[in-house]
Amino acid sequence: MKKIIVRGGKSLYGNVNISGMKNAALPIIFASILVGERCVVENLPPVSDVELSLEILEKMGATVERLGNNAVAIDTKNFQNGTSPKELVSKLRGSTYLLGAELGRFGEACVGSSGGCDFGSRPIDQHIKGFVALGAKYQNDDTYNILKAEHGGLYGAAVYLDIASVGATINVMLAAALANGKTTIDNAAREPHIVDVANFLNMCGARITGAGTSVIKIQGVPELHGCNYTILPDMIEAGTYMAAAAAAGGRVGIRGVIPKHVETVTAKLLEMNVDVEMYEDIITVSRYGPLGSANVKTYFYPGFPTDMHPQFSALLATANGTSVVTESVWEKRFQYVEELCKMGADIAVDGNRATIYGVPVLSGTEVTATDLRAGAALIIAGLTAEGETVIYGVEKIERGYDDIVGKLRALGADIELVEE
Repeated sequence: MKKIIVRGGKSLYGNVNISGMKNAALPIIFASILVGERCVVENLPPVSDVELSLEILEKMGATVERLGNNAVAIDTKNFQNGTSPKELVSKLRGSTYLLGAELGRFGEACVGSSGGCDFGSRPIDQHIKGFVALGAKYQNDDTYNILKAEHGGLYGAAVYLDIASVGATINVMLAAALANGKTTIDNAAREPHIVDVANFLNMCGARITGAGTSVIKIQGVPELHGCNYTILPDMIEAGTYMAAAAAAGGRVGIRGVIPKHVETVTAKLLEMNVDVEMYEDIITVSRYGPLGSANVKTYFYPGFPTDMHPQFSALLATANGTSVVTESVWEKRFQYVEELCKMGADIAVDGNRATIYGVPVLSGTEVTATDLRAGAALIIAGLTAEGETVIYGVEKIERGYDDIVGKLRALGADIELVEE
């Protein structure tokens, strides 16, 4: 069993390099299925979700060559459609992208139910709505999601998403890339990783425009070709270190980041009396005085990211005054609150809203990460707490953070990863 031990009270100083974005890496890895040739993907974060995605492709006949810690060559020429191992697929939310990629290349898909963090209901109805609009027939036998293109293949269509779903937007893009004719996605999600997936596909010969806006247009092409592609930096990892620096105090330079992607995080930190300096690809976060309170409401990009909500709750737990965090995306995102309260946080949850009454200091104790970002929140809380915080559920944190213990230790944190 792994655990992370944090001994709080140390300010953070120095620089931290941001890894590639996990939420872009997973769909790009599965998008390589559409290509059927060799693709080189660089700046991949060495996290467990990425390794699991690559393992799924290998099990399905793809050739995966590790070119270093952060790069792989993927050749899906011999990829076997419909053979994804259910036991692996069920561990990964990103495995839903197998549906769009298999359907787009082969005209049919058969994929087990996906996994990932439990934030409540995570239906794929908008994904299916898009696939059906493109001409696929869908059925679910309680074990597998099965899709098959009717009438000779997929055809371009107008797809309106009821919510701006990231997963559905990407999956429809994947399915439409090789379809006959033009597809338009209205109310598309606008997150930076959607732009990254579209850019990857376009480098492979796809014709996608409008990514990053609410209307995406895909002109189907007969085939794609391999390319070399570099994943964009992870805005959630960057935001996490920004929150950590604000919580612990000190001065930290976050390097290799796109400042525009974390504008909402920056705005809230400034509101909380934290100094933030932005340069071309560096953000410097400094705090030497008391934290002020703030109200946070999550929303789809460019709103405040739901994946930064738990980290900010940990930060606000020791801010002066009363703060309110409202969750507008996931219905069960507050599961971590009980763990923070074990450390002395004063938080009251009512439906999708948490009222946080700032306390002078938290106290170290044993806690468990309920999901990936909750784990990051507990680490941030541990940095500020008196005494020793022991965090279990480390495997959840490792799903999305590249060596978070090592990076924080290099900044001066008293933190270690222990395997028993």
